[in-house]
Amino acid sequence: MTNDIEMKKVKRTLTIRLLTRVAIELIIFLSAIIIIFFIAQLILSKIVWYGDEPFYPLFHHINDQKIYIFVILGFIGLVIIFIHSWLKTLGYLEEIVNATQNMHNNQNNLIELPTELKEIENELNKIKLSLIEKENIAKEAEQRKNDLVVYLAHDLKTPLTSVIGYLTLLCDEQQISPELRNKYLHISLQKAERLEDLINEFFDITRLNLSKLILEPSKVNLTRMFEQLTFEFTPLFTDKKLKCELHAPSDLMIECDVAKMGRVFDNLLRNAVNYSYENSTIMITISNHEDQISIKFQNHGNTIPQEKLMRIFEQFYRLDSARSSESGAGIGLTVAKEIIELHHGTIMASSENQIISFDVTLPFS
Repeated sequence: MTNDIEMKKVKRTLTIRLLTRVAIELIIFLSAIIIIFFIAQLILSKIVWYGDEPFYPLFHHINDQKIYIFVILGFIGLVIIFIHSWLKTLGYLEEIVNATQNMHNNQNNLIELPTELKEIENELNKIKLSLIEKENIAKEAEQRKNDLVVYLAHDLKTPLTSVIGYLTLLCDEQQISPELRNKYLHISLQKAERLEDLINEFFDITRLNLSKLILEPSKVNLTRMFEQLTFEFTPLFTDKKLKCELHAPSDLMIECDVAKMGRVFDNLLRNAVNYSYENSTIMITISNHEDQISIKFQNHGNTIPQEKLMRIFEQFYRLDSARSSESGAGIGLTVAKEIIELHHGTIMASSENQIISFDVTLPFS
């Protein structure tokens, strides 16, 4: 879109330059004719004419028809000047076409055009730099995706090996104690859930590349939705010794795609759990305004540097460069942002003084 606008500016600049050149050269041409005519008239007026001179009828006729002659000469001059300027512009166009064809080559070299096309040169260089930036961003995102696919594929083996190992023990050891059996089952369940998360992340990567999200809105009690969500997270809160406080108006209704917004809130709350200090509190505050609601997720954890906050919603970007059992594929926040913006809402992240906040605003419908 931006490049199309830049190319339109280039075309407009070239057209204005052509018309300006034609107008200036035409004015110069007509001015020259008028000056020459009046100089000639002044010189001829100094001569005594008797009427029988060979050139007298011609000069007399020119003097009588000077207005028509100016018009005819002006038209002829206009045609000649326009053709001359057009041919010169075609030469410029050839240089511009060559420059655009080589826009993807010699990335370190900017486009150079004649001095007369300095403005167009600047516009084309803006387009080239924009294309280079977009290409680098795409390559970086593709590389991050490939790295994460390898990471996920490798880490699929770990929980799967654990599940197979503990289930094998349960099958082979017939005399195992109930306490040990329950312990093995509990570990197997945890590993299976981790395996499910990794598989879901694979599906998320595929969906992010191959499909576009479509909303299916319906009315929902947002307060009840968050009460259920926080209840389902109780085991995670317990494991990390966290508290979760929900502050929301009673029975707050909103129209949205319930499944997709549930995924957004699940992701934001899961991030809060993963990046919270132990024995700290996660705060969820919901407030309603005239035509929108605001939802704030706040937790205590390591302050996120500003340079990472600026990229936190990029595809496949993860805060932790090192792999860990809590790290995801780095697409949860990207999908969350897309879902929120499809609802005509906004999401922002901030972090200071060991407090991490995500602020979501949504219209009521």
